[in-house]
Amino acid sequence: MRIAIEGNQVAAYAMKQVNPDVVAAYPITPSTEVVQEFSKYVADGVVDTEFVPVESEHSAISACLGASLAGARVMNATASQGLALMFEILPIFSASRAPMVLIVANRALSAPINIHCDHGDAMAVRDTGWVQLFCENAQEIYDTIFMAVRLSEHPKVQLPVMVNYDGFITSHSVEVVDTLDDETVRKFVGRRTPTRYLLDVDHPYTVGPLAFTDTYFEYRVKVRETSYPNVKPAFREIAEEYSKVSGRKYEVIETYRTEDADVIMVVMGSTAGTARIAADEARSEGIKAGVLKIRMFRPFPNEEVLDALKNAKAVLVMDRMDPMASRFGALYYDIVSGLYETGKMIPVADVIYGLGGRDTFVHELKKAFQLGQEAAKAGKFDRTLYYLNVRAKETGKVIAPPNLQEALV
Repeated sequence: MRIAIEGNQVAAYAMKQVNPDVVAAYPITPSTEVVQEFSKYVADGVVDTEFVPVESEHSAISACLGASLAGARVMNATASQGLALMFEILPIFSASRAPMVLIVANRALSAPINIHCDHGDAMAVRDTGWVQLFCENAQEIYDTIFMAVRLSEHPKVQLPVMVNYDGFITSHSVEVVDTLDDETVRKFVGRRTPTRYLLDVDHPYTVGPLAFTDTYFEYRVKVRETSYPNVKPAFREIAEEYSKVSGRKYEVIETYRTEDADVIMVVMGSTAGTARIAADEARSEGIKAGVLKIRMFRPFPNEEVLDALKNAKAVLVMDRMDPMASRFGALYYDIVSGLYETGKMIPVADVIYGLGGRDTFVHELKKAFQLGQEAAKAGKFDRTLYYLNVRAKETGKVIAPPNLQEALV
C-alpha cells in the first residue's frame, strides 16, 4: 500500500506492525510523535505491547534494558538531550549483548537550546557499542526499522541498534511511502527467540557482575571480537531477504556516480538527496562529482568506503556535528584513518554544515564540489576544515568566526 505520511508517523506505523513486547518511553522533541502515535495503537488495542510511561529518558533506557534481558522484544524513540541522558546505560546495553531498536530523530545538543537537526546527539554516543544506521527519507525509516529488529536479534549479533533520521527535516515531512501488509511484516520479523534470558530459571546466568583488572579487559575484547565482525554479513543477509518481500535493496553504503568521480562527497542522512542533485549540476559544469552515502555508521564499513573512494582525487567529508574541542568531525576521522592505512594520500577536507537545523542548498554543495575540483588539481586543500554557510552577525556576510578557518560561500 502506498501512503503519504510523516517520518515520525511511519516509524510509529512500522513499530505497530512489529508489535514489540515492551516500549518504555519518555517524550522529547522531535521524536515525541513516534511514541505518541504508537501509544494510540496501544490504547486502541491494535498491539499488545506493554507501554511503560517513565519519568525520564534514563529510566526509559533502564526499563528497556531490563525487559530485553528478560527476553522481550524492545523498542523506543528519543533524541538529543534525551539520548544524552541515556548515556550511562548505553554501553551497559551493548556489552550485555541485549537486543533493542532505538529510533533517534537526530537533534542538536544544547547549549543554546535548539530543537532542530544535526548529528551531534548520535555522534556523542557513537562509541558506546550500538549499531548505528542512518536514513535519508521516510521510506528508508520504514524499511530500516524492520531490518534493524532482525539485525539486533540475529544470533551472531545480539546488539542494540539505533535507527537515525534527521529531526524535523525527515521526522515531520510528509513523503510517499510504500508499505507492506501486516502479515508480511510479521512473517519477516518473526518473534524473538532468545537463547538465554533472565526469566529462564532452568538456565540461570549472571548479568552485570563486578570485573576487576584480571577479567574486565578480556571481557571487553571478547564482546568486540565476537559481535561486531558479524554485523555487516548479518545486515547483508537480512537486506537480501527483505529485498525479496519489498523489492527494495539496501547496502551498508550507497554510491552515486562515484566510479569515474574526481571529487566525492561523503554524507549521511537527508542531505544525500541534495548532494546527488548538486553532483548532477556540477557534472553539467565539467566537474566529475560523485556522492558516497553512509548508511551504516557503526560499525564503520571501512572496506566498502575505501573501495568507493579508490578512484577519487579529492574527498569532501560532510560532518553535521559540532566537533567542539576536537579538530575535526567524527566522520572525517573515520575516512582519513582508513585512507591512511591504505597509503592513499589524497586531499580530504572536513566540511561542518547544517548545525541546529540550518538548511543546506544545492548551490552551496556545488560550491563545495568546486572547491574539491581545485584541490584535485592542486593536490591539496587550502585548509582542512571548512564551515558551510556560516553567517557573521556583524556584517551578514558568509565568513568564518574569528581565528577559525575560512567558510564556504
